[in-house]
Amino acid sequence: MTWNWFFRLGSPKWFYQMAGRWQPWIWLITFIGIVSGCYWGLFIAPPDYYQGDLQRIMYIHVPAAYLSMMVYVIMAVAGAIGLIWRMKMAYMVSISCSPIGAAFTFLALVTGSLWGKPTWGTYWVFDARLTSELILLFLYFGHMALFYAIDDVKKADKAAAILAIVGVVNIPIIHFSVEWWNSLHQDASLSKLQKPKIDEAMLWPLLVMIVSFKLFFVSVLFPWVRNHILWREKDAKWVKEIIEQ
Repeated sequence: MTWNWFFRLGSPKWFYQMAGRWQPWIWLITFIGIVSGCYWGLFIAPPDYYQGDLQRIMYIHVPAAYLSMMVYVIMAVAGAIGLIWRMKMAYMVSISCSPIGAAFTFLALVTGSLWGKPTWGTYWVFDARLTSELILLFLYFGHMALFYAIDDVKKADKAAAILAIVGVVNIPIIHFSVEWWNSLHQDASLSKLQKPKIDEAMLWPLLVMIVSFKLFFVSVLFPWVRNHILWREKDAKWVKEIIEQ
């Protein structure tokens, strides 16, 4: 049953129709989640005892930084699936992740800089965490540039997938940089293996924002993938029928 579902995802027509049905509902849930999380974090959650209201930028910065890494892993895994099973839908998902992941990474860098100025006294330092996150942004740019620089779509898919897989080595560097090197950046506040370091009054709105950002990623991913499907399958009969309608 699981494998049947997996291979159904490999059908451009099935994915296009499925994404079209689910997209409005995911957008609705995403909107509710982000509005609720922002209101909870900005107006209900207490200010930090040390940073005061400045700490509220965490409700945007942390989810953006988390998604910047998560999306890259998804992009690389999709690329690997494309290489192993020669599944063109996986390639479409992989290249569709790239601009979205770049946007999350850029947002994480900008909000981190705005947070860093009053906290560290500077917008930017070549800190291990900040530098590796900047490299992640360049990896996203490189992934998109490589794909669109090659005219042959099949060759472009393979080249971009290989670059994405190689670039995965940067993800653990970002995650563990604050532990491996002396860093201005604080340690991780959330961990799967340890109790969260922040109070529950701040933790819950943060978790709502992280989940909402994940749903936002899916909401944006679907139209990107659907556009790639229409572009690549433009000669298919069912695509021509959609265009005519």
